Parts: sequence; structure tokens; C-alpha cells
Amino acid sequence: MKDTAPQVQHLGVRPYLDVWQQMQRFTEQRDSNTPDQLWLVEHPPIFTLGRAADRRHLLAPGEIPVVTSDRGGEVTYHAPGQLLLYTLIDLRRRGIGVRRWVETLEQAIIRLLRRYRIEASARRDAPGVYVAGRKIASLGLRVKRGCAYHGIAFNIDLDLAPFARINPCGYAELEVTRLHDLGVTPTTEEVAEGLIEELQELLQMLGREA
Repeated sequence: MKDTAPQVQHLGVRPYLDVWQQMQRFTEQRDSNTPDQLWLVEHPPIFTLGRAADRRHLLAPGEIPVVTSDRGGEVTYHAPGQLLLYTLIDLRRRGIGVRRWVETLEQAIIRLLRRYRIEASARRDAPGVYVAGRKIASLGLRVKRGCAYHGIAFNIDLDLAPFARINPCGYAELEVTRLHDLGVTPTTEEVAEGLIEELQELLQMLGREA
């Protein structure tokens, strides 16, 4: 199958467990001809932990539900106002390694922020995207049989207070930020459109390198 642009699905606000189970089913059932997909979604408030997460980083969840997922990484928080981009991508078919895919997702956010004249960077020791040392996007993946799912969470205008109940991504006192605190206030739909554009362009570039 010739690699083409992934299909894009806008899911709106959906429970985390439902979407996670859908990603698992999609990945289990796909074959070498299944088109890749990008899912854009927001979740009701929830803390999620990666497969090997240390629960000591979950400080005081209170009434917010907690789920241990099958992604990589430590604990993070999801809520409306945070855009999740789930990337159901056959990395093996596209000739992309896992590290390169992590870097590609980080670069998509960095390039999008550059549109708003915001300088951001990634950290190899702590995947995600940072603005002036504060984390604005978290990343966690699962790869099975060469196919990736899960993806990246980008803070747009969610309430950041619940991040104080955890050590975000396993780092005590790590500060987080959101796009609306950086002087720009696009809608979630505008951010989603821009993020897809940046990621599609990066995928095209990777395809030319393969």
C-alpha cells in the first residue's frame, strides 16, 4: 500500500476509556492495507498513568478518576480545553522509528506554536514540548507490531489547577502552562486544524526521506 495522508477524525468530547478501547481495537484489527488515522478529541477530567508509572507521583487525585493506561510515560491530566491528538500510524510501513516519531510529534507542536510567535523546545530526557521551562504538551505512545497509538496532549485553555495534585510526567514541581496564558486565544478547532496541517507536512517530509 502506498503511504497516503492519514484520515482525520474529529471526535469531540469523549470519555477516555471509550477512546482508549477504540484505539486498541483499531490497532488489533488493522492489517497492512488499513489507512492510518489521526483522532482529535477532548476528555472529561481524568488522571492517566503510563504502563510503568510510579503511583507515588499521584499525590492527591481527590474526586478526579484515575486510570492506568497502556501508553508509555508517567502520570498526566486530561480535561476539556486540552486537545488530544491520537496518532494511529503504521510506523513500520512508513519506515519511521519510534524515536523519530516522538520527535515528529514534538516538532508539530513546536511549529504550530511558532505560528503564534511562541518559541518552544523539546527535551530528550523528558518527552513533550516546553515554553520557558513550562510544559505545554505531554506525549505518550504505545507501539504494537510496528503500529503506534496514543499520541500528544496540548494544553489550550483547560483549568491547570489539578496538575498540582500530581508530579506531572513524574517530575516534582514541574510547571505547566497553556496556550491562552501565552497571549493568544485561538479556538480549539483552529488549533486542531493547524496541528493537523503541521503534522501532515512533517509526514510528507518523512516520506520523501524514506
